[in-house]
Amino acid sequence: MNQSQKILLARLLAHRFIPRSDPLARRALVDEAFRETLEHKLDEMGLVLLENPYAEYIALGLRPELNDWVFGEGENWLSNNMGLPRDAVALLVVLWALIILPKRERQIARSESVGDSQSDMFGAAKPITHGEEVAPGVPEDAVYAAFGQKLGGKLRFSTNLVQLAKLGFIVRRNKMIHEGPLLDLVIDYGKLAPRIINGALADVLKLSGIEVQEEVAE
Repeated sequence: MNQSQKILLARLLAHRFIPRSDPLARRALVDEAFRETLEHKLDEMGLVLLENPYAEYIALGLRPELNDWVFGEGENWLSNNMGLPRDAVALLVVLWALIILPKRERQIARSESVGDSQSDMFGAAKPITHGEEVAPGVPEDAVYAAFGQKLGGKLRFSTNLVQLAKLGFIVRRNKMIHEGPLLDLVIDYGKLAPRIINGALADVLKLSGIEVQEEVAE
């Protein structure tokens, strides 16, 4: 493992996420040998590199097979390593569905229309956006009106928004909730988007004016 890889790994551990535009992040995405060595070291640590071609940041995550060992089981299940209570995790999923899911559907449709391919496991140096793709924010009052009472009421809702913002999942500006650096990485789109779109949350999202598609673009 060379010095550049050590620096990148140390920065990811210290800062939790770094921009995809960072020189070392770009190298990890386009340099096959660099990426393989980095992933080997992360594997030894029980970690994985979190990135996708559409996200503006990269981060580190826990290998799925270690979830039980790290977070516990049954009544002791922690669900995450950031101290988030269950209602905060539920709010996080709702915000991902309201902000990231519509953006991702647009990105995938746009990529397919111009013939882009995601077959390269190392991704591109820049996220696939075809122009600046900024996810529109959602009004805090509207989110609370639709979900607040189900997620613990006004105090819990406000407290959880503060915590999600502090952790880098969202950005709050002028009573609007915007995408934070980690929101696009927190959920595996391929695995969970179909469940969100076709599951119980689909009906709830319709109450907020979000049109969900019947099928997820592959």
